[in-house]
Amino acid sequence: MRSRVALQFSDVCFAYEREEVLHNVDMSVPNKSLVAVVGPNGGGKTTLVRLALGLLKPARGTVRVFGDEPERRRRSIGYVAQHLVFDPAFPVSALDVVLMGRADRHWLGPYRRGDRAKAFEALEHVRLGHLSRRALAHLSGGERQRALIAQALVADPDLLLLDEPTANVDTTVEHEIYELLHELNERMTIVVVSHNLNVVTRHASHVACVNRTASMARVDALTDGELHAFHRGDMTVLQHLPSCHVLDPSSAVREPHHDDDEACP
Repeated sequence: MRSRVALQFSDVCFAYEREEVLHNVDMSVPNKSLVAVVGPNGGGKTTLVRLALGLLKPARGTVRVFGDEPERRRRSIGYVAQHLVFDPAFPVSALDVVLMGRADRHWLGPYRRGDRAKAFEALEHVRLGHLSRRALAHLSGGERQRALIAQALVADPDLLLLDEPTANVDTTVEHEIYELLHELNERMTIVVVSHNLNVVTRHASHVACVNRTASMARVDALTDGELHAFHRGDMTVLQHLPSCHVLDPSSAVREPHHDDDEACP
C-alpha cells in the first residue's frame, strides 16, 4: 500500500563543515501534492532537494521517501536540475538525452527497443515527440527543459523533484512548463523550487518556505500577506498558524542550544 506521505523530513539538521544550513526541519509532503519550495537565496532550498535525493546525509534526523531511505528509493525519484551543462558540438539528440534516464538499467549492452519506446513516449508527454531526432544544441531553452523533464519521467517516478526548472526561460515558456507539471501531478508527487510567487498560487497545492528551517502550509489556507511572507522567507510572521512549527531563523545559527534546539554536531 502506497504511503500517504511521499517525502518526510524529521528533525533534520545539516551543515557544510561548520556552517549550519538547515536546522530542525520537520516537514511532510503528502502523496500526489504539488509543493512549491520558496525562500531566500542561501536559505537551504537546494540542500533540501539533495537530501531528498540521498546525495547528502543529515547530521541529525531522518529523511524518508515513501517510508524508506532515499538511496533505496532512487528509482522512484525523478530529478530535474536547474542548469544543463553540455558541449553544443556533441551530436546528441533529444531522444538520446531522454534515454539517459534509463542508463542505470543497462550497465552492459545497448538500450532495448522497449527503452526507446518509453523514451519516445516521455517526449510525446512533454510535447516534444516531433523533435526527438533534433540535436540538443538546436533546441530552444524551453525545449531543453522539457527534454530534461522527459528524461526524469522515463523511469516512471512516483516523486519528481525540480530545482528552479524555469530559471532560464521566458514567461511564456515558464507557464507552459508549469501547466505540464500540473498535468503530471495527477499521477505523481511534485516538489519544485521556485522564485515565482504567481506560479505558486496558480499551480501548487502547498507552499514550503525554507530559510535554515522550514514550514509548509496549503496554499488555499494562506492569506495574500502570509503568502508573501513565505516568499520572503519571513517565517516568524507565520508562527500563529496551526500548521507552522518553526523557530525564529535567528535561533538557527551556529551557537549551541538546549534540547530540541541543539545545533548540528
